[in-house]
Amino acid sequence: MKHLFILISVSFVLSACMPTETQLQRLSPDGQNLVSLELADGLLYYQIDRVTRDGIKPVVLPSRLGFELGEENPNLYSNFEITGVSKSSFNETWTQVWGEKKNIENHYNEIRVSLRQTTDQPRLMQVVFRVYNDGVGFRYEFPEQEHLGDFTIMDEVTEFNLTGDHTAWWIGAYQWNRFEYYFEETPLTQIDTVHTPLTMRTADDLYLSFHEAALVDFTTMTLERTDGYSLKSNLMPWHSGVRVYATTPLVTPWRTLQIADKPGDLITSYLILNLNEPNKIEDTSWIEPSKYVGIWWEMHLDKSTWGSGDRHGATTENAKRYIDFAAEHGFEHVLVEGWNPGWDGSWYADGVVFDFTRPMPDFDLEGVAQYALDRGVRLMGHHENSASVVHYESQMEEAFALYERLGVRAVKTGYVGHGTEIQWFNEAGEEQREWHHGQFMVRHHQRVVELAAKHRINLNVHEGVKDTGLRRTWPNLMTREVAKGQEYNAWGAAGGNPPSHTVLLPFTRNLAGPFDYTPGVLDLFFDEYRPDNRIKSTLAKELALYVVIYSPLHMAADLPENYERFMDAFQFIKDVPVDWYDTRVLDASVGEYVTIVRKDRNSDDWYLGSITGDDARQVDIPLNFLDRNRTYRAHIYRDGDQADWVDAPYDFVIEHIEVTSRDELNFRLGRSGGVAIRFEAL
Repeated sequence: MKHLFILISVSFVLSACMPTETQLQRLSPDGQNLVSLELADGLLYYQIDRVTRDGIKPVVLPSRLGFELGEENPNLYSNFEITGVSKSSFNETWTQVWGEKKNIENHYNEIRVSLRQTTDQPRLMQVVFRVYNDGVGFRYEFPEQEHLGDFTIMDEVTEFNLTGDHTAWWIGAYQWNRFEYYFEETPLTQIDTVHTPLTMRTADDLYLSFHEAALVDFTTMTLERTDGYSLKSNLMPWHSGVRVYATTPLVTPWRTLQIADKPGDLITSYLILNLNEPNKIEDTSWIEPSKYVGIWWEMHLDKSTWGSGDRHGATTENAKRYIDFAAEHGFEHVLVEGWNPGWDGSWYADGVVFDFTRPMPDFDLEGVAQYALDRGVRLMGHHENSASVVHYESQMEEAFALYERLGVRAVKTGYVGHGTEIQWFNEAGEEQREWHHGQFMVRHHQRVVELAAKHRINLNVHEGVKDTGLRRTWPNLMTREVAKGQEYNAWGAAGGNPPSHTVLLPFTRNLAGPFDYTPGVLDLFFDEYRPDNRIKSTLAKELALYVVIYSPLHMAADLPENYERFMDAFQFIKDVPVDWYDTRVLDASVGEYVTIVRKDRNSDDWYLGSITGDDARQVDIPLNFLDRNRTYRAHIYRDGDQADWVDAPYDFVIEHIEVTSRDELNFRLGRSGGVAIRFEAL
């Protein structure tokens, strides 16, 4: 096999040097990304190259494609012959219902290779590659056929053979706390099996991100390092060991590789969205990006409790207090956690105790919902099920119908539980436990989003499956957690998220999609409640996160009384939108700093967020992104001259100056510092 691999490599290099595409090659529209395919001894290989002025640089070396099935003849990766090759091109601009950018260009060149096995019972498979200017997506398609009907997938042999020991940013897969870990930075050769998005930097400063798109009725893909610089698809299994239960016709999720010359270009790549199906919801008038406050942070601080008793947070009186605050300051929703029975005792271990249609005695659900509506605010629902999914599904229809009747338009769902604590029972009554992100849960979350759409409800999913761009198809699937968020600052074992955490997120977790990080905690120390924890940022950095971390549902997470103390800084949180016309990354270095600007979708205003990690730094910001021949009033919320997350986190300055696109602004960011700016068009 080693000799075969060398021969294939040589042939790929020779073909890649040709000035035009061969039959089994496809270039991106700008001619910069090249996909080549080759069939050798019945095995199908692909390669991805980067075409530059200095020549052709390999990105992915020849790598195998195919599957191993659970049938009598499991091999679905060899004995192939090519029965057809077709090429096509596509170019459109589509409009997001909401998002980081209003209008998205979807421009790619496609190659489709049809395969048939040369066996007694030949099976058919197609491999489809779409080559974009910002990367590549490919998937497998299985037509309805005589020799493959219902089948099981036991392994995916898809490889990603890379060219060197790239720097990688990753979190490990198959861990008890799902995706909630800090990202590691190591050479590629030090990873084992990791979640996606997996971000890398090559020795010649090319940036790569491996992920998947359009995950429907399949299982999630992790990446396993098999040898040296080689990765292989590792599919999350069922308890039985089967990876996927399938029926033809079938299309798999897209395997994606985003390729960028600068790290910021990964952030503004919309390849994953483009690989999803268009919006399926005809009337989207009820899908509105918005900000919210709620009864949440006080429980994480241990000021109040989810469970009943003297310190119960979700009381009628407390909810009305938050509603009054939301109405006064223009927030659209009020989240109330702990409103329903089930929070007492061992709810974490046994989610079947939850009731999703009945409130606790000290919470008037109907009265509070109406109180909110009367003040121009809506209650945000909460469905924590502690990973007891079958129990939750037995009440979902009634629970969503109740919320719809009460005028609730957004629901936060929660699946707290260890990695394999998704519990259900088979027909024999035997208990089964599944991974949070296997096919069982992918199917469940699809049922939830479709049911929520039926009842005109938007979703904010915590402890769920990673985002793969389904928000394009189901725009009520607005935001997710699926990472370490703000709550780890309150009680995390590290005493709070490290300064680098939020500077890594834009290049890792956030490449998958919107993140309900819950920023906006302005009281950075919790001495009264959690003296061993704090927020390891400056005040200005906490404001800048509203621009740096994208979510169409953004929370102002702090307590109302703390916003009363920091009313000047709170003004930025009130002003900043959550739906954008355009997004640009002005400067960035993974894990070190990032400066992002976004233009409001509903005005001519721009907003800027710039943050740094462990090191203080000077940032120079040319304002040439602003509209020409226009004057803006820049409302600047920045670190003071001595700002530092350890020594002076509250050294904070607010300034108001007039600027144009010809100007440049210069700031010193303290350690774990930041600057947030509203450019108000005059």
